[in-house]
Amino acid sequence: MSVPRLLIIFGLALVVIGLAWPLISKLGLGRLPGDIAIRRDGFSFYFPITTSILISVVISLILWFLRK
Repeated sequence: MSVPRLLIIFGLALVVIGLAWPLISKLGLGRLPGDIAIRRDGFSFYFPITTSILISVVISLILWFLRK
């Protein structure tokens, strides 16, 4: 695959995810147990480690099934 084609596909995927974000947030993704959230005065830090692992596993399974 050429680089411009990959960039277009990546951009379209980001647009789809952005448009689906309200639905995704209603499902609870981003607020799973294990996600790190630190809030202090004038500072907030959020690292969705559990959500990232879950999304990675789902994408890996989808790609694995598509290769077969």
